[in-house]
Amino acid sequence: MFKYLKHLLWPFSILYGGITAMRNKLYDQQVLPSHRFEIPVLAVGNLTVGGTGKTPHVEYLLRLLKSYKVATLSRGYKRQSKGFVLAGAGTTAAALGDEPFQYHLDFPEVAVGVSEDRVKGVQQLQREVPSIEVVLLDDAMQHRPIQPSFNILLSDYNRPFYNDFIMPVGLLRESKEGAKRADVVLVSKCPTGLTDEAKNTIKQRIKNFTNPATPVFFSSFKYGVPVSIGMRHTISKKIVLLTGIANAAPLIQYLDKEGYNILEHVAYADHYYYTAQDVLKLKKLLQQDKLAHASVLTTRKDAVKLQDKVLHELTQQLPIFYIPIEVELLEGKDQFDAMVLAHVQAKLQRPIS
Repeated sequence: MFKYLKHLLWPFSILYGGITAMRNKLYDQQVLPSHRFEIPVLAVGNLTVGGTGKTPHVEYLLRLLKSYKVATLSRGYKRQSKGFVLAGAGTTAAALGDEPFQYHLDFPEVAVGVSEDRVKGVQQLQREVPSIEVVLLDDAMQHRPIQPSFNILLSDYNRPFYNDFIMPVGLLRESKEGAKRADVVLVSKCPTGLTDEAKNTIKQRIKNFTNPATPVFFSSFKYGVPVSIGMRHTISKKIVLLTGIANAAPLIQYLDKEGYNILEHVAYADHYYYTAQDVLKLKKLLQQDKLAHASVLTTRKDAVKLQDKVLHELTQQLPIFYIPIEVELLEGKDQFDAMVLAHVQAKLQRPIS
């Protein structure tokens, strides 16, 4: 059935691909304006719809660039506000979007802004926080009105862009040739035991679409010790998994490996905003006999929304934990870090402190 549906959708993919290709060509030939800034502007993005692990990679860069005054700028997907918003003491996840709000909570020294228009967003950041030295753009690969000084392309190991098709047949937002705009490619969500042979095969497939000198690195997720945001301080190995992310499979694989028994998986759509009714339903679920003494485990992205002022009192009544996540490079960490730092230093024309 799906095979026949794909055949029916091909004309729409061809049309969409033609439109995005023409748009890119107009930007490449400078027919359409693309703004470049004097300070380093690093973009983290992908060619596909759905999660490739952008948020943990942005956080990796925030830790790497901690000696600089850094700002992040996102669109603020599914936020309940419009225009430019700069995170402050009273800002909520609803006003910023879940991922920018996570940056705001976990990196209080970083200026976190959201704006649909990235050019105006960077300009507003510079006006409101004149000390900014570096801007990290979250999910800006296709936002061509702004021209990043350094483009980091993410490709999910489990669904690499070179095997995909343009929407709606596949998940590509544009053609695979968009990879030529990348200064570096990071293959995300890799298994830690990935062999050199497998890496070389992936590199060759990627280099069919990038510039010859574009380096390719491989990263995986490192999960930390669960952190309580509720009534209990010690997590049970019997858990209810609560997620509102694009792809929970890597997390489930890790939890299985670590000996957790997932009794229920309550799954919502990516970027889902929880309501009081959702938390009450979760509380009722935990009252079932089979879930006696079970803990609720969720992601950091979900936890920041569950800790919103409206839900905080209800969340405190549940044995709920989130699992921290960080990016690890499987090899070449020093090379990758040096490449990013060298770019920033060159743009600012000063040595790192």
